[in-house]
Amino acid sequence: MTNTAHQSILIQNARIIDPASGMDQCADILIEQGIIKAIGSDISDSGIDRVIDASGMVVTPGLIDPHVHLRDPGQTHKEDIESGTKAAVAGGFTTVCCMPNTNPCLDTAEVVEYIRSKAEDVGHCRVFSVAAATIGRKGQALAQISQCDQAGAVGFSDDGDVIESAAMMRTVFQEVQRTGKAFMQHCQELTLTKGATMHEGEVSKKLGHTGWPRVAEELIIERDIMLNEGINSRYHIQHMSSGNSVQLVDRAQRAGQPVTAEASPHHLLLTHEAIETLGTAAKMNPPLREAWDMEALRKGVADEIITILATDHAPHSADEKANPMASAPFGIIGLESALGLYHKALVQTGHIDLPKLIELLTINPAKLCNLDQQGLGKLVVGGPADITIIDPDHTWTLGTDDLVGKSKNIPFLGWAMAIKPIMTIMGGIIRYEHNG
Repeated sequence: MTNTAHQSILIQNARIIDPASGMDQCADILIEQGIIKAIGSDISDSGIDRVIDASGMVVTPGLIDPHVHLRDPGQTHKEDIESGTKAAVAGGFTTVCCMPNTNPCLDTAEVVEYIRSKAEDVGHCRVFSVAAATIGRKGQALAQISQCDQAGAVGFSDDGDVIESAAMMRTVFQEVQRTGKAFMQHCQELTLTKGATMHEGEVSKKLGHTGWPRVAEELIIERDIMLNEGINSRYHIQHMSSGNSVQLVDRAQRAGQPVTAEASPHHLLLTHEAIETLGTAAKMNPPLREAWDMEALRKGVADEIITILATDHAPHSADEKANPMASAPFGIIGLESALGLYHKALVQTGHIDLPKLIELLTINPAKLCNLDQQGLGKLVVGGPADITIIDPDHTWTLGTDDLVGKSKNIPFLGWAMAIKPIMTIMGGIIRYEHNG
């Protein structure tokens, strides 16, 4: 890891929100040798290397994003482990989990080890691998699921592609279930989305673009839930976009199935109408849908059906995004702006409060990826000192200077935010400090 000098740090007078323990109170935190030494009142500052007065600030476990694309190996002109983790800590994240659509594909223990080793050398935060479930993410033959699990993969996914074959999907469920990890599905029925660039609706008709129906997502969710009956592999739905999908997940959860789901900032804040003004900057996979879908996703979070927030950070070069709609790549970046955007979509609209937002960004993604077993996602004496300090009243406007990764493909430039991470501490070391 970069910047590896340990200091003793005392954070004073903070509002500490730790959803894992239910703590929400004013207290101090002492950090020594990379661990949390004490949490309490009136901790002595004698001999401490750095004392931080966090009056008016919120201190939380380090934020965790279980769905990012670091483009390393193979597409490092867009992002790499060093630049992507720099963006992560600027957004308050101390841990990210990278997806397997790399070149070579993240489908072997060797590539898992490459990610781990490179992150240790140049990373600004913790990086864990979500390994591919099939070789090359082609859906035809099982990848090294057991070997990748043993090498440290924290989940499995063919993200960027759906596992199209029901027979292969059932086999994947069986294999992943043995690891105790979650399978994370990219839900896209391919025969319904060929050539599609945006949501199927009035805007796609108006613009003459091939439409992508909601049912392409919903069919895969229903299929997978049925295939997983009796296997009970942990099943996680990535970047959910359809309001109808919320009902499918709710029904499965009520039936006792191990199903979880995530929402991303863009699906909580934008609709397909953004394509008219933003063009390829608003081209997503899955696509932006309609206002009622957006509201259904927000309500799904409020009703604790969607329990995880994930950015789907997807860097692309400006040249790539400048292509025509049909050939421009899907996706946007999200790490630096995530907290402010989630807050705008969910807290400022009254759907949830700040402690619930922190839960969706800390202990819940930690549990999804079994990282709670490593002490992540929570504040525990003796546990790793992964901490985010947040100014809950910091108003700012997202500009290109705030984007510290390699790519700038985001449709939220110029948006006003009302909350900001101002310090990110990972392993007891300050990895990011807002200079404002």
